[in-house]
Amino acid sequence: MITLRSATEADLPAILAIYNHEVLHSTSIWNETPADLKGRAQWLADRQAKSYPVLVADEDGAVLGYASFGDFRPFEGYRISVEHSVYVAREGRGRGLGRMLLEALFEPARGLGKKVMIGGITAGNEASIALHGRLGFVRSGYMPGIGIKFGQRLDLVLMQKEL
Repeated sequence: MITLRSATEADLPAILAIYNHEVLHSTSIWNETPADLKGRAQWLADRQAKSYPVLVADEDGAVLGYASFGDFRPFEGYRISVEHSVYVAREGRGRGLGRMLLEALFEPARGLGKKVMIGGITAGNEASIALHGRLGFVRSGYMPGIGIKFGQRLDLVLMQKEL
């Protein structure tokens, strides 16, 4: 049985493994250098200090995915907006975990007075774009060629949801 719960420091190795798999094997994260445990611990502490959730999908003690949100941009005028991240481990895919994790972010964002949730998605990731559409996100921007990974230029699709 899958349960969603707040992440703890004990979950960081699993979160790190999911994150680094995406860094090394996909264009869903536009970093090329794997993160380390110290960096993930700082990330968790920063989210917790801002009362931003970090949720994990747990099945019998195994973390199969995680989700969080953070500031969209570091300027006061954007204080009503957050940008989310959702990642599911390979062994958890195809089970609806991405949807569960993303939906679970809406109420905490509303509770913090946020009005808009933004997703930045690599163009071509049709599964993620479709999921966002099913959850009420609308495409609000397309930025061609703004990133690079694995020697390819990457396009970014921005989708947003009114909370």
